[in-house]
Amino acid sequence: MSDTIEDEKFVELNYKVIDNKTGEVLITVEYPIGYVHGVNDVMSEDVTKELYGKKVGDIIEVPVNTAKLYGERDESLVFTDRIENVPEEYREIGMTITMENEKGEPKTFIVTRFDDKTLTIDGNNPLCGRTVTFMLEVLTIRDATDEEVDLGGAVGANPDINEILERAQ
Repeated sequence: MSDTIEDEKFVELNYKVIDNKTGEVLITVEYPIGYVHGVNDVMSEDVTKELYGKKVGDIIEVPVNTAKLYGERDESLVFTDRIENVPEEYREIGMTITMENEKGEPKTFIVTRFDDKTLTIDGNNPLCGRTVTFMLEVLTIRDATDEEVDLGGAVGANPDINEILERAQ
């Protein structure tokens, strides 16, 4: 059994997203991400290539083009309203609010600031407009079972970094 990452190995990773400008850790996963290398496209091809041949304990840093992932920052998705127009349950930084446009399409906004007079929400992904690096640490490498190879990951799981990033908003 090989102790390096190669195709059809089950791999578990932890990762952080770091703002390159401030050095601030923006996101840290609460649980490891498990996937079958070379089978699941949970990560970009660039990340997969970087991980190939790595061992348990290795850490890689991968710059991420957030404009490619989430598009350019759109200031028309930032709204400020008088605080009295906003229900109290939404008056918390980081609170998510889902609204629909005229076509009934949902859009999630995040409360980014408020004071005693106004509240601001932002419909951009929190990583939009930032230059970030993903720092991934290899936790586990083992032979994947046939079922894991078929699923591309752990049985009963559906790893998706983009989904995790969306929840981290």
